[in-house]
Amino acid sequence: MKLHEVNFGYLNGKEVKLFTLENNSGMTIKVMNYGATITSIIIRDKAGNPTSVSCGFDTLEAYFSEDYLENAPYFGCTVGRYCSQIKDATFKLNDVDYRLAKNCGNNNLHGGLAGFDKKIWDAKQFETNETVGVHFTLQSFDGEEGFPGNVFINLKMELTNENEIRFNYHATTDKTTPLSFTNHSYFNLSGFKNTVETHQVKVYSNKLQEMDNSGAATGKILDVSDTINNLQSGQVIAEIQNALGDGFEHFYVFDNLETKLLKVAEVTEPETNRKLEVFSTEPCMLFYTGKYTSNKLQRNSNEKYGKFRGFCCETHRWQNGPNIPDSPNTFTSPEKPFESTTVLKLTF
Repeated sequence: MKLHEVNFGYLNGKEVKLFTLENNSGMTIKVMNYGATITSIIIRDKAGNPTSVSCGFDTLEAYFSEDYLENAPYFGCTVGRYCSQIKDATFKLNDVDYRLAKNCGNNNLHGGLAGFDKKIWDAKQFETNETVGVHFTLQSFDGEEGFPGNVFINLKMELTNENEIRFNYHATTDKTTPLSFTNHSYFNLSGFKNTVETHQVKVYSNKLQEMDNSGAATGKILDVSDTINNLQSGQVIAEIQNALGDGFEHFYVFDNLETKLLKVAEVTEPETNRKLEVFSTEPCMLFYTGKYTSNKLQRNSNEKYGKFRGFCCETHRWQNGPNIPDSPNTFTSPEKPFESTTVLKLTF
């Protein structure tokens, strides 16, 4: 296994580092400490040639282009304090009303205007007998983006010889506060030869969060057992999207009160038989097929992004959890730290 770091540029006078992790199968991950962001995932095809399967850029400057900032797809970044939407950018906790930035219509999205994806994290590479990785740390101060509590976050991102990317999150706070983290990587297992509509998806749940017209969860859980949104047996993405008349932006809910590491999803690309398996301790996962991604974005002329050219499996706490009574583990207290693990396993 191999591990090294280089300078990726500077932002507001601070150095941005790029770490390269490589396992014995030739799978390579590049991740920078700006936003604890995965910038690329490279696997090998049957002939041993490197193949990119995730959206991202090869320069720091590309993450600040006008097209990228306007579209804001959050390629590969770590999202927090609370990922996805919070209705009306407000919530009540212990009889106090907290008001957040409205950066998604009237709702709060992915932690606000300057969430964890826009922070330069402290980062240190490490190696064990079985993994190479980066240990990221970040402090989020009381009142930052409107959220209560001084929060200290640890994220260990590791690559194993089993072609797994492991995300282990641990966070502490001095005040009870809502916390929900995820990695926002977009995948295309065809190596961007096709859209992801050719992929087959399985999600091991028959339950969805109901959304209102603003895009926020209402608190109602829908049983989709007898509908086209039931993906447990495996469905071709194009067939379901054609029936829906829209792309996927579905929040699936899992019965996992004991927060065990469970297999929650699997996506397969039929032409190459490449597969992504998702394991998580989280109670919810957004399956998203990039219906809002701009066609102007690309890594290079051979790797163009856009609508339906990348899918996300974002594991996290319930969407709009701070406004839903009894949503599981939405709030983290000083007495009980935040803990979460997600594993993305690639087969190629």
